[in-house]
Amino acid sequence: MSLDQEVDILRRVPLFANIDPAKLKLLAFASQRLTFKPGQALFRQGDAGDAAYILIDGGAEVVVDKSGGGELVVAQLDRNQIVGEIAILCDVPRTATIRAKGALTTLKITKEVFLRLMRDFPDIGMEVMRTLAHRLEQTTQQLTAARAQRH
Repeated sequence: MSLDQEVDILRRVPLFANIDPAKLKLLAFASQRLTFKPGQALFRQGDAGDAAYILIDGGAEVVVDKSGGGELVVAQLDRNQIVGEIAILCDVPRTATIRAKGALTTLKITKEVFLRLMRDFPDIGMEVMRTLAHRLEQTTQQLTAARAQRH
């Protein structure tokens, strides 16, 4: 895949939609293309947050460890979504395991590159905040619904 094709992919990610193509070219050049087999983990819950991943082709599932043992799939991810940025931003261990649902291709963006991008382009920082706020809202709704079912 060419650098221009990777720029086109990055442009489809809402986080990067309004970024200058020349800057996206730098991001594509600084990122690493990785492929995962079905069931393979991009990272595991508790790992150090060293990178974010953009799903280029394929999907993944977000899995958390249940307190009594076992796993719980809490979300599905599709192409053009970014994952792993929370551990980078909050400097905390990974909050979930991300596992490929089928064959999966990603762009890996290191913590250093991601943080530099946010510093250099405040619009990306704002979009990250919107994305995280939306996820928090969804999680709150799910917790409220789960709590209502228990009572």
